[in-house]
Amino acid sequence: MGQFAARNLKKKRKKFRWKSPGFKRHMLQLWKKDPLRGAPQGRGIVLKKKGVEQKQPHSGIIKCVRVQIIKNGIQVTAFVPGTAAIKFIDEHDEVTLEGVGGSQGGAIGSQHGIKYKVVAVNGVSLNELVRGRKEKPKAA
Repeated sequence: MGQFAARNLKKKRKKFRWKSPGFKRHMLQLWKKDPLRGAPQGRGIVLKKKGVEQKQPHSGIIKCVRVQIIKNGIQVTAFVPGTAAIKFIDEHDEVTLEGVGGSQGGAIGSQHGIKYKVVAVNGVSLNELVRGRKEKPKAA
C-alpha cells in the first residue's frame, strides 16, 4: 500500500468486520429479536389452537398453538409434540415453551417457521398427560 492508502485500508477494515460473529451480533442486535430473550424456557398464554401444513415433500397437519409470551407480550406459534396431545391444551391455559432445537434457534425439518414447542400445560408435563400418568389441574 502507498503513502496515501489510509482511506482504502480503513474502508476495507470496516467491510471485513462483518465477518466477525461477535461484531455482527452486536450490530444487528440479534438478542433483541429472540422472543424468549435468551432464556431456555418461557411461559405463555394460549390464544388459539391451529393446524399448520408441512413443507413439501411431506403432507400432513402439524398441531400447533398460538401463544402470547407473558414477560414481553410477543406472540409465537408453538408445536405440540405427541399423539393427541393437542386435546390436553385449551385456550387461556398457561403453557411452558422451549426451543425446538433447530440450528441457530431455527425450525426443524418440514415445519414452516415453528421454532418453539410446548413442554408443560398449567405446570404439568405434557409428556405425563399424554401417557396418562397425571391429570391436568381443574380451574377453580
